[in-house]
Amino acid sequence: MMEFALFRLPDGRAWLGEGPFTALATAPAAGGAFYINDFDLHDPMPWKVPARLHEITAGSLAETIHLNGSQKPQIQWAKPATEWFKMAFRRIRREVQAKRLEKMVPVLTESGTLTAGDPRRLLDAIMQAPENMWGYAHVKEGGGFLGATPELLFKVKAQQLETMALAGTAKPGNQDAFLTDVKEIEEHEIVVRYLTEQLQGLGVVTRDPRILCQTSGLVHFQSKLSVQLNAAADPAQLVPLLHPTPAVGCLPRDDEALEKLREYRQQLKVPGFFGAPFGFAETDGTTHIVVAIRGICWEGNQISLPSGCGIVGGSAFDHEWRELRLKREAVLRLLALQS
Repeated sequence: MMEFALFRLPDGRAWLGEGPFTALATAPAAGGAFYINDFDLHDPMPWKVPARLHEITAGSLAETIHLNGSQKPQIQWAKPATEWFKMAFRRIRREVQAKRLEKMVPVLTESGTLTAGDPRRLLDAIMQAPENMWGYAHVKEGGGFLGATPELLFKVKAQQLETMALAGTAKPGNQDAFLTDVKEIEEHEIVVRYLTEQLQGLGVVTRDPRILCQTSGLVHFQSKLSVQLNAAADPAQLVPLLHPTPAVGCLPRDDEALEKLREYRQQLKVPGFFGAPFGFAETDGTTHIVVAIRGICWEGNQISLPSGCGIVGGSAFDHEWRELRLKREAVLRLLALQS
């Protein structure tokens, strides 16, 4: 199979679309289309309708994409360099302290070389990801990306929209300190406030209490929000309204700050899929769009594993550097590349 896309819901339902894909600017009324774009939303026709669509299970995956016989990838990882990231961290922190920025998310990418096996075999782990995660993948000849994310950008059906703020990170076992960590709470509440402000023009926003969400070896703060929409919304217009949230982007989200964010992402060689919206429109009119984090991408034998951290007033370099490592380790565990 030359090109395919995959989307798995937390309840285990999953779809695999085989190319060639037909590209559209908006989701087709009949559904059955994937939303695939990069972080900067460069593609004006991000809805991809597959030539064939299969509803799949973990058991039927290998057969559907002809993986039988291929081995799990072996990857030689290089130690990530601190210099560029440290420079970005210092500059962003200066901007935050000068009150020109409230938050920005730089991304560190660890690089690896594929020494044996097939990265597509990692889809087995994606299909078996924990129940509070969404699986995603887009694979072409010679390259692709895949992952399992705990972050929903939005789910919409008719006049009901659901979203979440997922920000603030700790290691399991540190819950007591985390629950009262001023920096982590501030980072989380920035995202809640942003989502509320962006959505209140569409209808009445309801916020659930902040809770702890544990996913693949990490703990986050999570606040679910729902909106009773005044009118049915077009998912194609909701994406640029909400993306990028301050969980993966910046605040304020004005042209100047977004341009700066793009510059840092280019300098730090961040893969375009990371933090981008990815989703699927079901045939019943439900559209799910998630934030593509906790994943890897590859081109030939070059593998990239990105992780980001939110810099706010209370950020300290060593703490953020440790958080980035925890996030990358969580991905490797999730993909069964590390015990």
